[in-house]
Amino acid sequence: QVQLVESGGGLVQPGGSLRLSCAASGIAFRDYAMSWYRQVPEDERELVALISSGGSSNYAYSVKGRFTISRDNGNSTVYLQMNGLKPADTAVYYCNVRVNDKEYWGQGTQVTVSS
Repeated sequence: QVQLVESGGGLVQPGGSLRLSCAASGIAFRDYAMSWYRQVPEDERELVALISSGGSSNYAYSVKGRFTISRDNGNSTVYLQMNGLKPADTAVYYCNVRVNDKEYWGQGTQVTVSS
């Protein structure tokens, strides 16, 4: 079955950096677009970044220029490099893939930006 496992979250000071990883299994990884979402309590999940199977990327306006999504098809892993972190980036970050119109999510990884 499809499984997504995120890692790399943690506590970082404003202006700092983190790199999130999402290891996928159960799919032909190179054939699918992969996304990162984030969610804060009592709010909807927000699309942060998406990378197509061909490597094209799109970003939410709030993270453009600070975050970079990338993929390693050989290791079935998608990354989110986050630079210039702000307290407003504090959230649980989730990896996502849509397969045959079904959404799959990882367990999430907490990112906290605070001094």
